[in-house]
Amino acid sequence: MNTPNNVDTAEIEKFSQLAHRWWDKESEFKPLHAINPIRLDWIKSHVSLTDQRVVDIGCGGGILSESLAQSGAQVTGIDLSVKALKVAKLHALEVGAPNLEYLEISAEQLAMQKRGTFDVVTCMEMLEHVPNPASVVQACADLTKPGGWIFLSTINRNLQSFLMAIVGAEYILNMLPKGTHEYAKFIRPSELLKFCNESGLIEVDLTGLHFNPLTQRYWLGPTTQVNYFMALQKRLN
Repeated sequence: MNTPNNVDTAEIEKFSQLAHRWWDKESEFKPLHAINPIRLDWIKSHVSLTDQRVVDIGCGGGILSESLAQSGAQVTGIDLSVKALKVAKLHALEVGAPNLEYLEISAEQLAMQKRGTFDVVTCMEMLEHVPNPASVVQACADLTKPGGWIFLSTINRNLQSFLMAIVGAEYILNMLPKGTHEYAKFIRPSELLKFCNESGLIEVDLTGLHFNPLTQRYWLGPTTQVNYFMALQKRLN
């Protein structure tokens, strides 16, 4: 397929090289496995997933997509990493997930085909890896039915996030491969909210994701200095 404009091919290749390790809970993807129950419970605190049509943008190897499907949703996971999608499809076959499909397509391309189709859109840990996050947010809005829900997560841009998400996570604690994140691509909550407002989305919840490296514990809290989640609804008109 043609490569869409809003993609960093180096980012795709970076994660493609690690694709075979997506479901290894002690690998570079250990943090995603650790936070997955937290983000799933947070989503479910806002909306019932039973029989809902959900699209998971930037699904990678399918960690969140599978959990959404296991919660009763009809899920479409999309990504541009062919290797990650192969891993996701294989794992779905292994665990048995009939209400889950994976597509190699960008959010913008899917939005042109399936406008206003989904009850819920998730785009978690992905916006900080694309050249134009506003374009992805607009695609999220276009994909969602009026009144539907959008769940986003990304990383704030400030000194604390640089020290924790890059210096700490990548260079000191070795939780992530070096070069996983680029500071310039981090997004302040005010910037993300601006993208959302321009796309006809209404903020419902903004909460921070916190981590204690000594206890290896993650939790949600009001401070959004590093990682944060944002829940939104699409306007009815």
